[in-house]
Amino acid sequence: MRTLRWLLISISLLTGFFVQPARADVTASSQLDSIVLGAGCFWGVEKRFEAMDGVLDVVSGYAGGKDVAPTYRAITHPRNRHNPNNHAEVVKVQFQPAIISLQTLLERFFEMHDPTQQNRQGNDIGTQYRSIILTNSEQQAQLARAVKARYQPLLTAAGYGAIQTHIQPLQQFFEAEEYHQDYLAKNPNGYCPDHATGVLFDNSEPKQVTQVDNSLLLQGKHIVMIDAASYCPYCEKFKADVVAHYQGKIPLHLRQADQLHQLTIDSPTWATPTLLFLNNGQEVFGVQGSMSPKDFYLALGYFSLGQNSEAFKTAFQSGTDRPFCQQYELFRDTPDGQFIDALSGAALFDTRDRFDSGTGWLSFTKAIDGAVTTRPDHSHGMIRTEVLAAVSGIHLGHVFNDGPRGQPRYCINATVLDFVAR
Repeated sequence: MRTLRWLLISISLLTGFFVQPARADVTASSQLDSIVLGAGCFWGVEKRFEAMDGVLDVVSGYAGGKDVAPTYRAITHPRNRHNPNNHAEVVKVQFQPAIISLQTLLERFFEMHDPTQQNRQGNDIGTQYRSIILTNSEQQAQLARAVKARYQPLLTAAGYGAIQTHIQPLQQFFEAEEYHQDYLAKNPNGYCPDHATGVLFDNSEPKQVTQVDNSLLLQGKHIVMIDAASYCPYCEKFKADVVAHYQGKIPLHLRQADQLHQLTIDSPTWATPTLLFLNNGQEVFGVQGSMSPKDFYLALGYFSLGQNSEAFKTAFQSGTDRPFCQQYELFRDTPDGQFIDALSGAALFDTRDRFDSGTGWLSFTKAIDGAVTTRPDHSHGMIRTEVLAAVSGIHLGHVFNDGPRGQPRYCINATVLDFVAR
């Protein structure tokens, strides 16, 4: 986020006067202040601070080292991985003390990572990932030491070890390469590394795990999304793009990493979101990171239909059912109701629009409004119009202009459908 920077530029363009942005090495005025913090990989840290009211600007960068070039390539080089003089991945947080206090920022800093890990956060190992607070005044340093001292007994009561966070004066802040700025916004199919301990400053008791009854997940097929305890843009995007529209017959559950008891999980659980596909409480496979709807339904199709099934080949390889197949015979004379997407559960076609075309495939004069999309199909030397499910994107069949009374004929594969009576 470059909110302050772009605001100043906008003012310059509108007024004709150039407003000089504050340099990174200038001590903040009484209206604005700044602090440099390192809590592991700076991508997630940047995004979490950006979401806080009163924070004006967050810039990813490098600081705290010496005799090492302040570049991503240099600090991550194997020779510097255990170098105590290495720079740390940090963020420079510029904020309005009148809206958000430095104490609050420091408390959120400690809560958003595991400060008891030395030179690492989870699988990110090296001195560049160390926990560090770089201050611009002795007042900031005193407050940082006080907040650290208050947090230690809370961690100890929850079973954690000693805090490893370095507190030292800021010598110089080096802005990171442009591709690191707003990294999570630029890379929508990633994940948020969540190494928070769950221990909060406003909770003097040890961490309490919210007990969730997972007994229902021990029977049959289920999908579990590991959600973040704190803000994770990848989680929110996946929930908006996929979870909000999913109505499939395989239940989808949201859990946090500490709510997986009773389940047999093999995948790492520190990245959010992570998708776990379970059968009788045991993981069949897992996918780490945010998924587009297309990728989610491909994974679901593999899990639900089986990669070698006729339905999978129809849905994802633009296959075609055999005419008068078994599924067609089951669906041709169903009572009043709707045909739904076998994966997403979205309603696609209504029996009121069904007719017997004699072709051996289900035929409809129209789809439910907004349920399908179409695109040209020039495969097999023919010119056709392909029909796809709007939510899952799976291949359904084709639409032709030879239906009854001049209406369209939606020629639809039965193996990719389910039926719900009205």
